[in-house]
Amino acid sequence: MKLALIQMESKVGEIDRNVETALRLIDTAAEQGAEFILFPEYWSTGFFPGLRDYKLYDLAAPDDGPAMTALRQKAQQHSLHIVGGVYESVGSDLFYDTAMLIGPSGDILGKYRKTHIGGERHVVIDGKLVTDLGIESIYFRTGMRFPVFAVGEWKIGMMLCYDTYFPEAARCLALGGAEIILIPFGISDTKKTIWKELLATRAFENIAYVAAANNVGFVPTVDIDMVMGGRSIVYDPLGELAAEASYDKEEVLCIELDRDHLLYARRLHFMFRDRRPEAYTIISTPTDDIDRG
Repeated sequence: MKLALIQMESKVGEIDRNVETALRLIDTAAEQGAEFILFPEYWSTGFFPGLRDYKLYDLAAPDDGPAMTALRQKAQQHSLHIVGGVYESVGSDLFYDTAMLIGPSGDILGKYRKTHIGGERHVVIDGKLVTDLGIESIYFRTGMRFPVFAVGEWKIGMMLCYDTYFPEAARCLALGGAEIILIPFGISDTKKTIWKELLATRAFENIAYVAAANNVGFVPTVDIDMVMGGRSIVYDPLGELAAEASYDKEEVLCIELDRDHLLYARRLHFMFRDRRPEAYTIISTPTDDIDRG
């Protein structure tokens, strides 16, 4: 399978402009032979959770809204699969950060709704107290399922950004059969964080391809202008770096995923045979019931 990661700049609230950029990059990926395309988180809306504004709820749309409809039409035009996130509205008062899997027919084959939602944060940057780098909790309801989808001979799982910080999320997908974990991302500093180490670990511990598509460019927050960190990236099932994009440029990063290499890795390290779920019951114990004294 030839996978293309779309790395793009998305302006907050400029949905028409962002969609136009996305469609142009889909055409570029298709020209390069892509069969599957992965977009960053917030590709259509821009990274808006750094702001507090009631009007930002107006960016939400149902799964048949203009942005998703445009992706679906492109998927059908080029006969390929696309994973694109959307600020999904369900009725008048439910909002989710959702990754949608679109098939070559233009149909939505499935959804993943973000399970781990970031709350208000307070950090010191260059000696200044900065708050509200991400206030997702005021905009989204959490999901609670980790579905896996069959795409040809592969099984695909999806996560979204902050989910990656929790090993249980990727492990749920792997136990559900996922061989490729696709992650729309919206992260700023990929140079100073453990961006690469984190994703490499998720790939190796689950013996799966892990691909994360990130944004580039400036986005506003309550206190500062934040720069999205690029470096869209793919790790193979042995945790080895397979492909990496630039830090600050629009880019289409293409890579061929090798099924024989996946099978080789899974016969080299028996992560699922040797795991001991009967010893891990504390993982699913409610936090309030754990004695940490």
